[in-house]
Amino acid sequence: MLKSIKVRDYMTHHQVTFRSDTDLFLAIGRLLEHRINGAPVVDSQGHLIGMLSEADCLRGILSGAYYEEIGGSVANYMSTPLESVNPDVDIIDVCQRFLRENLEQLPVVESGALVGVISRRDVLRAVKAFAQHERDQPPEV
Repeated sequence: MLKSIKVRDYMTHHQVTFRSDTDLFLAIGRLLEHRINGAPVVDSQGHLIGMLSEADCLRGILSGAYYEEIGGSVANYMSTPLESVNPDVDIIDVCQRFLRENLEQLPVVESGALVGVISRRDVLRAVKAFAQHERDQPPEV
């Protein structure tokens, strides 16, 4: 059953992360390079302190253009407070949360430390894998 698939089975483990003092344009470059729409911001111990999304970057650029001071650090534009999820949560629960809260991704936190990121795309991969597995099973007699 799909509900038995956990976040930890499909989350991205080696995600792009930023520090709060990362230059905004460096962060934008990494988001573009990795073709992702956002990334966690962590402190020196790997604890989640924010998220930087494409929308945050656009707000930073627009704000900078208005005040004629484009740039700055990720800390000035990252989103807080944070939504996160435990790695043992069911994929279906995350899917419902994505739709209900209009989220595209969630950081995965265990014992206070960032351990991954789960995205809509990851949930789709889980559903596809489950559907493929179901199709490949012989019918019960």
